[in-house]
Amino acid sequence: MFGDPLGCAFAHARADLPPDQWHALAEHLHKTAQQAEEFAAPFASAAWARLVGLWHDLGKYDPEFQHYLRRVAGANGHLESEIEAFGTRGPEHSIAGALLASERFGKGAGTALAYIIAGHHSGLPDWIGADRAALEHRLNRAKARKVLESVIRGGAPHRLLVQPLPPLASITAYVCRPERQAFWIRMLFSALVDADFLDTEAFMDPTRTAARPKATPLEALARALDRHLEQLTAHAPPTPVNRLRAEVLASCRAHAQDPPGLFTLTVPTGGGKTLSSLAFALAHARAHGLRRVIYAIPYTSIIEQTADVFRAIFRDYPEAVVEHHSNLALEKETTATRLASENWDAPIIVTTTVQLFESLFASKPSRCRKLHNLARSVIILDEAQLLPVDHLRPILFALDELIARYGVSVVVSTATQPALGARPGFQGLQAHARELAPDPEALRQRMRRTCLEQLDGLQPVSWQRLAELLRAERRVLAIVDRRDAARALWELMPEGTFHLSALMCPAHRSEVLARVRAALADDAREIRVVSTQLVEAGVDLDFPVVFRAIAGLDSIAQAAGRCNREGRLDTPGRVVVFQPPTEPPPGLLKLAAAIGRKLLATHSDPLSYEAFEHYFRELYWSRGEQLDTAQLLTGEKLLAKADLAFAFRTAAERFRMIPDEQIPVLVPWGEGRALVGEIERRAAVGAGLREVLRRAQRYVVGVYRRTAAEMLRTGSARALVPGLLFLEDGRLYDEKLGLRVDRLGAYEPSELVV
Repeated sequence: MFGDPLGCAFAHARADLPPDQWHALAEHLHKTAQQAEEFAAPFASAAWARLVGLWHDLGKYDPEFQHYLRRVAGANGHLESEIEAFGTRGPEHSIAGALLASERFGKGAGTALAYIIAGHHSGLPDWIGADRAALEHRLNRAKARKVLESVIRGGAPHRLLVQPLPPLASITAYVCRPERQAFWIRMLFSALVDADFLDTEAFMDPTRTAARPKATPLEALARALDRHLEQLTAHAPPTPVNRLRAEVLASCRAHAQDPPGLFTLTVPTGGGKTLSSLAFALAHARAHGLRRVIYAIPYTSIIEQTADVFRAIFRDYPEAVVEHHSNLALEKETTATRLASENWDAPIIVTTTVQLFESLFASKPSRCRKLHNLARSVIILDEAQLLPVDHLRPILFALDELIARYGVSVVVSTATQPALGARPGFQGLQAHARELAPDPEALRQRMRRTCLEQLDGLQPVSWQRLAELLRAERRVLAIVDRRDAARALWELMPEGTFHLSALMCPAHRSEVLARVRAALADDAREIRVVSTQLVEAGVDLDFPVVFRAIAGLDSIAQAAGRCNREGRLDTPGRVVVFQPPTEPPPGLLKLAAAIGRKLLATHSDPLSYEAFEHYFRELYWSRGEQLDTAQLLTGEKLLAKADLAFAFRTAAERFRMIPDEQIPVLVPWGEGRALVGEIERRAAVGAGLREVLRRAQRYVVGVYRRTAAEMLRTGSARALVPGLLFLEDGRLYDEKLGLRVDRLGAYEPSELVV
């Protein structure tokens, strides 16, 4: 397409190949542009993606870069990290195309393209900032001008340099407001960096490219799901709960032909939301030519459970389901699914809401690669009531954008709809939501399997008295809001009582949950469990009696979902709400509990959908500007600047659904201790460390910096590799309770939660 006049400009070099077989720069620019164009077509931006693809590596025509590439001959010489960009290692190449775009097309289109091109290795930058990575600084450096002039003199084809600006009319809907323009820039950035990664990989590591999964038609998956559901229905006993599940499924299927947009699925816990929402998503995708289904879940424990169910259903298509989260067990991953998780190029993605939404506000190429694959998809938000209130405004903005301008259908699936339209500025999202379930309130009444009790009129009760009440039950679950409360109550319980909290590593929790389920399956066994609220959302447990510390109505309803879940009892299960001797943790949990207490007193049916509407309205109204604590769209408005002075990097750093201040500690439980030596060996040779660290995730507990510092000071832990500690003192990890931060003498109050 654009021949290199001297025939000697290369994009990438491999040490195992002679120079005449290296990756020609013209070919790389053409193929990257072609693939980026394809990736951006679903959101009407193909011509824009083609342009950034053609210009992203213009700086490699600089003779200085070509000399450098020949000198290093591989060794990632084609990369431009943040360090390289400022001359410490290798010449800068991304700034040439960015400066050309800025000068050719001016403020507006030129600046938008400059963000994308300049950041395609180191990430979308801030416009201004104290460091040299700020885009304004980079564009104004004399070095940038020198690189561009060298490119022009160094042999870049004239036809390549005089590309026209694509028609602005094609993207008017995407850039009519600053926050929409910032969102569009990130989506276009995703199309470029994924295309660049894939074309580079095809040259540098063709075996890796060959291992990427082949497309599985959604029609085949829909047929497999239909077969599974037919078998499930044929063997299901004709209980009232199963009849209602069948009605929910039928209603979801009936709505599959509805136009794309926002849907709600409001079904009581145990009503079959998971498979019904998947059946809708696959049928809806087929009806409207959508490309994939993304199932986003708040907790990894639910993801593992859901992904296992999906893999069993689609066992004839092992590459169809990609499970993407930090705690994924490596034995569940194939080479193909691991590669597909990089850019979500698979028909069904099961991931965390954290992964989904943090990616939507990320700046790094590795996090953004997947974003273009969200366009024309179905996103199911399971347990949507757990969307983080502190980031609700930008999350709802992102969902609104995806629905309105990127052809996405979103299903908000929960037993307790979070009333997302309850605050000014949010009505646009839910104003036209369509409910998939048949008459949710009537469904709730028919599926009612529990009765709600308030212990002692919600006067405080001691742990001792509560333990006595629990001991009187053969099979009971008690849920509290604090880890120290769970420990205090558990210590008063009889031998054999199970304990669950996030102070246990994921593998430990999974093992305990498996033992709990096994005990529940044996009707002759007594079983008592004390847990934090980690069991509330989506964990399939079924107790005749559940005790729940006072909390928000959504938490009480989720606790009720672990009670008489299958409707097997002759009488309703008992959900007993109590006031523990300790207060809920400060902040959102305390506020939610206060609103919950008020509505328990004022509503005759506090778990009705009307009560939930009141609850979420009050919860959201009381937060005010704290619905966007990162200030992405309010306050500083990092992504809503009228002059395009966006702060992509700062926004990504601030938008953290799980705070960064936690330090991972590898604990000596299960395989945890054995992994220490392997991590040290891999770190010493500098190879294979990533894989073993991923295995270690299942044996890690997060602690706050103050706690980590105390562990290091006392010698109870040591640094294993940067950012990871190992718990040397095995006495601090209890087989029943997990990490005993209470024995350290210094820990953060936040470590008492969950």
